[in-house]
Amino acid sequence: MKPIRNILDAIKPHVQKDGKFHAFHSFYDAIETLFFVQDRVTSKGSHIRDGVDMKRTMFVVVIALMPALFFGMWNAGNMHFKSMGMEKELMENFWYGFLKILPIIIVSYAVGLGIEIAFAQKRGHEVNEGFFVSGMLIPLIVPVTTPLWMVAIAVAFAVIFGKEVFGGTGMNIMNPALLTRAFLFFAYPTFMSGDKVWIAEKADAFSGATPLAELTAGHPTGISVAEMFIGNYSGSFGETSTIAILIGAFILLYTGVASWKVMVSFFVGGLSMGLLLNGLSASFPANAYLALPAWQHLLIGGFAFGGVFMITDPVTASQTGTGKWIYGFLGGFIAIMVRVLNPAYPEGVMLAILLVNIFAPLIDYYVVESNIKRRLKRVKALS
Repeated sequence: MKPIRNILDAIKPHVQKDGKFHAFHSFYDAIETLFFVQDRVTSKGSHIRDGVDMKRTMFVVVIALMPALFFGMWNAGNMHFKSMGMEKELMENFWYGFLKILPIIIVSYAVGLGIEIAFAQKRGHEVNEGFFVSGMLIPLIVPVTTPLWMVAIAVAFAVIFGKEVFGGTGMNIMNPALLTRAFLFFAYPTFMSGDKVWIAEKADAFSGATPLAELTAGHPTGISVAEMFIGNYSGSFGETSTIAILIGAFILLYTGVASWKVMVSFFVGGLSMGLLLNGLSASFPANAYLALPAWQHLLIGGFAFGGVFMITDPVTASQTGTGKWIYGFLGGFIAIMVRVLNPAYPEGVMLAILLVNIFAPLIDYYVVESNIKRRLKRVKALS
């Protein structure tokens, strides 16, 4: 690391206030803190001395995303060659998927970080670290065939209107990655749904329908439980493999980055709604979705990915202990409700999480108010 430190130290005087390249100070700061912990510390108040800052926390999330990313690369190649009637080796599948997702990752980071650096420079602030995670999440939740210009427009919209207008990282009320997906879904619906968007350059005779699309059409999922768990079926890059997502969940929970209360309650909420709908299946036999075993809802589509990486976003989630239980439960409950009962949206996770994002402050408000009233009653009883 010493050579990198020497290079940064040589550049630093030129990007400081009176330097020739001061306009690139925020960009320099982002690169420096990427490799080294900041040497600035608080001078007043009680605090904990620790080398783990927000940027390191964000990198833990990125590391947790790696299993889903690597599997998604392999699966993109596997589904492509499978549609062509060909069987390829592991590395051939992986390399094909790598070449498909790499440009999306580059565009996501280039546009998102470019806008954040520009805002930081204008405000005279440090570059926010939040987009290190959002920039990786976005490629994992879009179809493999999404045009790069479309990704750029959606990322710009999400960063500017979903984040910067609220003050940047820590101030946004909605998850930027999901806002990107929502923008694409409603602005360019033909590129975000249907059988053609999930497999790159697929053969016309091969159905590219996702299991959720099959269920919406009244057909069986077409995949086994093992395939649901492993994830070798059509879908977004990072959302299909439950086992890869569970590895990421373990990393997030072990490091304490994600709230286990939010994560567990999300899955409990989804399972509860699934069981409720199972009870209604006999009355509405035409809807195959109702009869799908409740636990299978947790394995297919983007439910597991949303429950591990989206609903647990600490900025947009509830902050109180009780609020986290309510917030997560409502997210999972509404996700399955939208997925099953609204045929226009076969995947309800995105809309459900964005909805509970908006209600998170209200949930916390009523939890705090409830605690205040309970304590006031206790004081009156004692007096």
